[in-house]
Amino acid sequence: MKEEIIKSVGIDIGTSTTQLIFSEMKIKDVTGFGKIPQTKITEKRIVYRSNIYFTPLIEREYIDAKRVYEIIKKEYEAAEIQPKDLTTGALIITGETVKKRNAKQVAEELSAMVGDFVVATAGPDLESILAGKGAGAAELSKKTGKVVANLDIGGGTTNICYFKDGEVYDTACLDVGGRLVQIENGKVTYLAPKVEQLIKEHGILLKKDTMVSDKAVKELTDLFADILSQAVGLKKSGKELEYLKTNRLIEVDQIPDIITFSGGVALCMQEEKEKYEFGDIGVFLAHSIIENKAFQRVIIEKSAETMRATVIGAGNYSMNISGSTIEYTENHFPIKNLPIGKIQLTKEEDIDFIGKEIDKIRNYFTDDGTEQIAIAMKGITCPGFLDVQKMAKNIMEAFEKNFADQVKIILIIEADIGKALGQALKRVNKNHRIICCIDNISCNSGDYIDIGQPIAGGKVIPVVVKTLVF
Repeated sequence: MKEEIIKSVGIDIGTSTTQLIFSEMKIKDVTGFGKIPQTKITEKRIVYRSNIYFTPLIEREYIDAKRVYEIIKKEYEAAEIQPKDLTTGALIITGETVKKRNAKQVAEELSAMVGDFVVATAGPDLESILAGKGAGAAELSKKTGKVVANLDIGGGTTNICYFKDGEVYDTACLDVGGRLVQIENGKVTYLAPKVEQLIKEHGILLKKDTMVSDKAVKELTDLFADILSQAVGLKKSGKELEYLKTNRLIEVDQIPDIITFSGGVALCMQEEKEKYEFGDIGVFLAHSIIENKAFQRVIIEKSAETMRATVIGAGNYSMNISGSTIEYTENHFPIKNLPIGKIQLTKEEDIDFIGKEIDKIRNYFTDDGTEQIAIAMKGITCPGFLDVQKMAKNIMEAFEKNFADQVKIILIIEADIGKALGQALKRVNKNHRIICCIDNISCNSGDYIDIGQPIAGGKVIPVVVKTLVF
């Protein structure tokens, strides 16, 4: 197959800023002689970076959808890109913006206008991963063989991602950010609810509608820096860490070998700024992290990107491509926001229990068997012919028992068996269900998946595995 170039967009609507990038990706068949077909993304290149805008809001509670639309439209025109030109990409709503009352509606409306397979997503786990990849932490861990933690510190949250050998090792998110306290004309105009409780408990003299105190701000940001050091295992954790948890904390019992920082606060760590230049406490937080003794004891590497880490992650790293040994009955793509249920299938003995596993999945997702879902499994490495036939028979029987005829059989498999299993399913497909078997993709129950139009002559399929949280 010849080299194919596809275009991608990343759009980040964050607590503080909104920005876009456009990228080009080269996809090529890298199969060696006598090997299983393999197609890979061989190169990624950013071709356009937008201006950085303050995220437009209406009275703090709502995203100004009209203004965001105007920003995106203006940047598409400046880049001379049409939505139809895009093969993939992600529109990600991040940080505090996820909590705005119309966040889900805005994501859905914008996704419909920015490109057919530009996925709308929100959620701290995915944001942590995209920011870490965009900041270069994943690549740094791959090059060094070290565990690298990236802390992406934005306006509303700090997204943490551990990488080991280039792969995601763990994620976490805290309600720590530069715009949780906002200042205008020397006066405190906003305190986030959690911050109000925190300063009350610690006797910090910050109060809304009063003049700001540098000393009080420094006390708060020093506390934030200390909590961040606890989050990555540099200090023993206290009750404040649990209190500021957005969704989850780091679970692996390992102190990172290297730490990188990205996000707006990271930029302030690298460049000298006026103390209230952005009308918030981001500059103070940057200084507090630099001065924090726990962080001084670990290796800190400069990240490849700061302000643009998340948007670059969304544009360049949100998409995976399937293996080349896939099977589908017809082109019914793109399919968006499929909930995933994962079944246990890792060894030959598990084949006999496929039916019971799919029974459980059906009970979890739907009462009447009409909801479309995707079934994920690890899969058996190099199964025999009879094993594949038995798998197909058991899967088909479970679908006939549990799901209406119009429900597609969509299987997401880690092992390289998509084509063999898909072809076996076709042979027992008496009710002519649409079948799609994709391999070399890893996901879990509770995730969602978007499946795009086949590319590279129909040999591979672009997918995005994500978590939707609004």
